[in-house]
Amino acid sequence: MFDEKKFNAIIEEWMAKGIEKVRFELPDLHGGVRCKIVPLRNARGYAQKGLNMYGGALALDSASSVVPGSLYNEEKNYADQKLFPDLDTAAVVPWADKTARFICDTYWDDGTPLRAAPRYVLKKVLAELDALGLEAKVGLEFEFYLLDGKTRDFLFGGVHIFNPIRNTYVPVIDEIISLMPEIGIDIITANCEYAPSQYEINYKPETGLKAADAGFTFKNGVKALAHRAGLLATFMTKPYPDKAGCGAHIHVSLLDKRTGENVFLDKSDPYGISDLCRYFIYGQLEHAPAVMALMVPTYNCYKRYKPHTFAPSNVSWGFEDRSAMIRVKNSFDERTHIENRLPSGIANPYLIVAACLAAGVLGIQSRKAPEMPHYSGPAEECPDLPKLPRNLETSLQALEADAPLCNLLGEEFVKVFTTVKRYELQRLFNYVTDWERNEYMELY
Repeated sequence: MFDEKKFNAIIEEWMAKGIEKVRFELPDLHGGVRCKIVPLRNARGYAQKGLNMYGGALALDSASSVVPGSLYNEEKNYADQKLFPDLDTAAVVPWADKTARFICDTYWDDGTPLRAAPRYVLKKVLAELDALGLEAKVGLEFEFYLLDGKTRDFLFGGVHIFNPIRNTYVPVIDEIISLMPEIGIDIITANCEYAPSQYEINYKPETGLKAADAGFTFKNGVKALAHRAGLLATFMTKPYPDKAGCGAHIHVSLLDKRTGENVFLDKSDPYGISDLCRYFIYGQLEHAPAVMALMVPTYNCYKRYKPHTFAPSNVSWGFEDRSAMIRVKNSFDERTHIENRLPSGIANPYLIVAACLAAGVLGIQSRKAPEMPHYSGPAEECPDLPKLPRNLETSLQALEADAPLCNLLGEEFVKVFTTVKRYELQRLFNYVTDWERNEYMELY
């Protein structure tokens, strides 16, 4: 229902700030922005009645190809969807001239939601968590490369993580740090990472939907600021075969909605974690192959998972173990949480959070706990632990076979997502690479 009083207050504030344009933003299947720009004077009508956009835009593949069989194209006669702004996401965009934004939810003309919309999927999962009397506190850590915009060369070479000169090697890093708080992203740390021109800039965790909205805003804001500076920011998982990949570690604790207390903490436990925390971890492990499709969503992503690169290679957990898939930060205080180290930098923030929380909800509902870590060394070196899927097709099959997870995420979403991803894979398999020509053309 349209909240006219709230909308009026937003518009009055924007007018006072000289705002002239509003972006109606739709997070697509990949976490990118599909948007239309509306003059401020016309925003009210679209906010009330919806802003038309091609319905298949939500299910375009990574090259914006129209994907047949994806439910939102020929099945709908290529009809429009309608974007309705979430007024809670109203914000001035500090890197765009006289521009504000709304993040939008999307519906067909008859009022039916597009159930594959990543924001819708996350809301569905959050409703399950809410029914348990719980709220998720989530922090996302995105790594990215910052490259020359024309040549795509590194800005500097070598591996000097945390180097103070390279931490702010170009002015855009200071711009990210100073401008992100103006759109609600509270930066807490920034540093160069373990590769030439690679960075990690972190911000404070948020609860529920706000956490994914923050990830969506941060990633697309970094790309916009870099572009404005003549640079290219890329969250591509593995742009270079011999350099570090880009991850997107997700940190999660659950709070009692009534008291606000961290329900992962149990000071009486020898390890400082509660039974509910163990159930949540069990869900992460049990559903790891299936959620990998959402957290590791491209063919390229799977090149990141190599031994001794701080990227997990098996279904594992451990206390403060950076090689494990689930790293438990058992600080014996309110900071106690789990870190899922599986997600890739390119992944959609909404689907990272939805996948992690859905697996956790299923673990809580099962009331099962994982076996205690029993290997003395890093988890990645344990030969007895099950391996993670090594390619996207395997994880897509695992997703489709995981009935409880599919039911929680929604059948419509799973159908759209797997269809689009397989279409991308087929385009890749049809492509002849330089490696193939170099390997076979002359000798054979």
